[in-house]
Amino acid sequence: MSSDADTSLPTPRIQLTPQEWRAKLSPEEYQVLREAGTERAFTGEYTDTETDGIYECRACGSELFRSTEKFHSHCGWPSFFDPAESEAVILRSDNSLDMPRVEVLCANCHSHLGHVFEGEGYPTPTDKRYCINSISLRLQPAEGSAS
Repeated sequence: MSSDADTSLPTPRIQLTPQEWRAKLSPEEYQVLREAGTERAFTGEYTDTETDGIYECRACGSELFRSTEKFHSHCGWPSFFDPAESEAVILRSDNSLDMPRVEVLCANCHSHLGHVFEGEGYPTPTDKRYCINSISLRLQPAEGSAS
């Protein structure tokens, strides 16, 4: 399900046509970011990354997550316990696999990022795991960080 047609969401600050998104993104990026796809577990470039920096939306460049909130959940995707700012992402219900989940979208362009899971089983200060597709992100290393 594409987030482009969901009228219950606030209007994105960045609005491009599907053709414009296709010109901007690779086919793999488009499939995840604009069609709510998922990359295969343990294949993403940031799954095990420990570089300090800011994770931005690959579609629009908005700051989404910081390396200080990243942790190793061993789920196969980069995991964070909080977004950089609460307004950086939008959460919405997702029942696409006949099970209730919460989808995470970029607040700026409404691109699909992944899902957030909540529960006491996560070793985080928030009891949340933002399970995010690497292909939805671009890491901007902090000054002086090894990449």
